[in-house]
Amino acid sequence: MVLHLMIAGRLHWKQLEASSGQVRAKGAVRQPPKNQLALFHFDNGLLSLTEAGTQRRASLHLVEGESNLSDLARGGVEPLEIDLNDFTSTLRSENHTLKRALTDPRLFSGIGNAYSDEILWQAQLSPVKLTQKMSDEEVERLYEATRNSLLEWIERLRAETGDAFPEKVTAFRKGMAVHGRYKEPCPRCGQKVQRIRYASNETNYCPKCQTGGKLLADRALSRLLREDWPRSIEELS
Repeated sequence: MVLHLMIAGRLHWKQLEASSGQVRAKGAVRQPPKNQLALFHFDNGLLSLTEAGTQRRASLHLVEGESNLSDLARGGVEPLEIDLNDFTSTLRSENHTLKRALTDPRLFSGIGNAYSDEILWQAQLSPVKLTQKMSDEEVERLYEATRNSLLEWIERLRAETGDAFPEKVTAFRKGMAVHGRYKEPCPRCGQKVQRIRYASNETNYCPKCQTGGKLLADRALSRLLREDWPRSIEELS
């Protein structure tokens, strides 16, 4: 059984408890909510799969055998299981922006939108810098930032959850440097965090720490404002 939560999928655990001679799920409701896609019954509780919104992107596959399982793999390497050489060759295998490369599951597994923002902030690199134009020093900086940022957040979330089931699954976490902190001060330099939006995602960055004071063009707003679009921190002020 292969489950992919995508962006809005969530898992909820309801502990079973004895009541009036019967066993029922604590907090369970008779009528399942509209956003509930599946319910898994175990001896000690219920595991509910829900998905917010109207776009059904979460998926559940039943496969048999390792060959069928491998067909679902996107091919990305595990960023915490590779050395600098493998990281470098993967990063430079295609010429993409850093943001796209880090979030592409065919290149790197499991980083995603939120943590790519945090990684790039920690590495002090622009999200739109092209991978094949990076120096060896920049690649090494990105490699260290990727490992450090992911390990830091793994430990933070483990400590926060403890032995409980992880219910508070969100892309916006208190303590993040830039992700979800638009117009808030950068914890490193104090400059206001900026963002660019595209489709259903957004990129958050510090223009002083990451782009040399340059404001990245938001597709929608920059087209609307044209000549009035600010291109630097000074123009924004």
